[in-house]
Amino acid sequence: MRLLNADTLQLREFYDRYVPAYAILSHTWGDEEVTLQDLTDPASATKQGFSKVRACCAQAMRDGYEWVWVDTCCIDKTSSAELSEAINSMFRWYQQSSVCYVYLGDLPQQRPGDLDADRFTISKWFTRGWTLQELIAPDHVEFYDQEWNDIGTKLSLGDLIHKATGIRCDMVSGHLPLALASVAERMSWASTRKTSRLEDMAYCL
Repeated sequence: MRLLNADTLQLREFYDRYVPAYAILSHTWGDEEVTLQDLTDPASATKQGFSKVRACCAQAMRDGYEWVWVDTCCIDKTSSAELSEAINSMFRWYQQSSVCYVYLGDLPQQRPGDLDADRFTISKWFTRGWTLQELIAPDHVEFYDQEWNDIGTKLSLGDLIHKATGIRCDMVSGHLPLALASVAERMSWASTRKTSRLEDMAYCL
């Protein structure tokens, strides 16, 4: 597993039991996302995606985490073998993270304690296939608006998440095992979601 140092933005490979505690990012892709190759290319330093990566790393350091996993730059997508392994490992990586930061790039800055529930529930993040497992796999999930203001956790926002996804609150929270959800119920969670490639939807489930 390749992780990004939150302070230096340098990548390091870790294996199995030697993987340290890490924060993980969940987001929807935008223009100019940062790739693994961009991290070592000075000419790419002005790409828009760097601001998101840096903000994620800054939040991780505030929370006491030295290492971060970001899908856009911790996977070498030029290697089909590595990409395939990453897709198959994705649920486990999110599940084993210490915290998952959900960045809602289309949610305007929120005032403390005054979340716009309607804007939250229609975020693009709730419509993407991959974010389904990124919501349910980690124990601890924190949500942030486009200015990286903390707006709550999947526990505190359980009712709104249920409204946006149809997933039962006790399953969102982890109080009820996912294994108890029928195949039909799981399929209903994904029915309104989209992926860039049709075959990716199978991996998301």
